[in-house]
Amino acid sequence: MRDHNYYVYILTNRPNGVLYTGVTNNLTRRIYEHRDARGGSFTRRYGCKTLVWFEHHTDINEAILREKRIKKWRRAWKVELIEAQNPGWADLLERVAG
Repeated sequence: MRDHNYYVYILTNRPNGVLYTGVTNNLTRRIYEHRDARGGSFTRRYGCKTLVWFEHHTDINEAILREKRIKKWRRAWKVELIEAQNPGWADLLERVAG
């Protein structure tokens, strides 16, 4: 059986700035798309290019459900989620692409 990889992720334009939550099957490619202004219109408009949080899933339905739930969360909960994994709001792309 083939392993599947899906990622729920959060981008920002600066620490404690605008937050964008998305889901993808190729995290590195998708982040580069956002950085090259080929991502969604929201990320282009607000300059969300810094990967500050991500989570791996093997089931697409589980990943989509998690993304939808996080999108409905209060901002404070999203900030807590980010800071639990990444307290300095560092760009995590090198960890993923490395």
